[in-house]
Amino acid sequence: MTVTQERKLVTEIPGPRSVELLGRVRRSVARGVGITLPVFVTEAGGGILVDADGNQLIDLGSGIAVVNVGNAAPAVVQAVQEQVARFTHTCFMVTPYQGYLEVCEALNRITPGDHEKRSVLLNSGAEAVENAVKIARAHTKRDAVVVFDHGYHGRTNLTMAMTSKNMPYKDGFGPFAPEVYRVPTSYPYRDGLSGPEAAARSVASIEKYVGASNVACVVIEPIHGEGGFVVPAEEFLPAVAEWCRDNGVVFVADEIQTGFGRTGDLFACTHEGVVPDLITLAKGIAGGLPLAAVTGRAEIMDAPHVSGLGGTYGGNPVACAAALGAIATIETEDLPARARDIGDIMLPALRELAARHPVIGDVRGRGAMIAIELVDGSGAPDAAATAAIAKACHAEGMVVLTAGTDGNVLRFLPPLVMPPDLLREALGLLAKVIDAR
Repeated sequence: MTVTQERKLVTEIPGPRSVELLGRVRRSVARGVGITLPVFVTEAGGGILVDADGNQLIDLGSGIAVVNVGNAAPAVVQAVQEQVARFTHTCFMVTPYQGYLEVCEALNRITPGDHEKRSVLLNSGAEAVENAVKIARAHTKRDAVVVFDHGYHGRTNLTMAMTSKNMPYKDGFGPFAPEVYRVPTSYPYRDGLSGPEAAARSVASIEKYVGASNVACVVIEPIHGEGGFVVPAEEFLPAVAEWCRDNGVVFVADEIQTGFGRTGDLFACTHEGVVPDLITLAKGIAGGLPLAAVTGRAEIMDAPHVSGLGGTYGGNPVACAAALGAIATIETEDLPARARDIGDIMLPALRELAARHPVIGDVRGRGAMIAIELVDGSGAPDAAATAAIAKACHAEGMVVLTAGTDGNVLRFLPPLVMPPDLLREALGLLAKVIDAR
């Protein structure tokens, strides 16, 4: 069924059917699983979510940057249906299948750099990050892992240690894995530093507190995601990558949220020509099915011993079929160009809104990965205003997400296939909400 690309509210948000289902959730689902907006989706497509009450909401979340190709993209649906009819699982480590191989070949082809590469397929972004660390340690014979302020890398024990923000991701869940060191990042709105200056500060911290000869890998999101869509100053990433090369440190780009066309390039590293040693991938890789990967230089990827990498479900055949359909869609429909078009619509509109409202301290982002940082009269982070604006947007029938280490960022992640007129309506709704404050 084709979902009409129009916002439509037939009940309040959430409606009675969703409220009823939420009551069942509270009786059956663990309390620790949070819900941002309790509307229960029954259909989705393009830029619209249809809920159990018949409301049609504008989707500016994409399942947290997962459905870049849209929900139920035709190539993904067809590939999944055909694969499910053949077989759903064998475990690649037991009896392999061609889909896993073809996804690895595709990732080796499309990721940055023309060097020889290898890939391993996994289940989730956190699992990809953990495996990247394992691979880097096997290659370098070193232990230390360097991460950055405001970074987010997952919810497993190691990736919680690598993640900056305590609540809700880490609080009460320690002790965490050792040999993880955090250094300052580039945050132009807050630190005022140029890229080279911020990189020099980061490198000085590594050398002073860790020691270059102890570092197995540096892991960084090219644009910090959960940390608030913090776009580093130009030349920051290249400088950090160069330091890694000079010191035998594996440079790992965590492109789990930024990848697959989201930022207007196929991968965000490409914006400044950075070629990572390893790249971690998930979210947009498979059009909504659980799949993740680590792709990188052959000599690094091949460092672990045989059977040192793997997992029962990693590279499941149905998820692999979905990934091949998603990658084909991204390439044939040139979705990175669509992401750039989204940015060209959103950024000027948000900057005009910021000029009228001092509560918007910063407008930033790239492609279809856009955010506004909300502040009080002193310029301090304003989490309360952020939560109130998000709640008001939800009531208007628009899904928005919050982010930021201080909880004061509204982030916008529309599907790359969202029609422009729907996107403009979303921006109008946001302006209406903020104008009414």
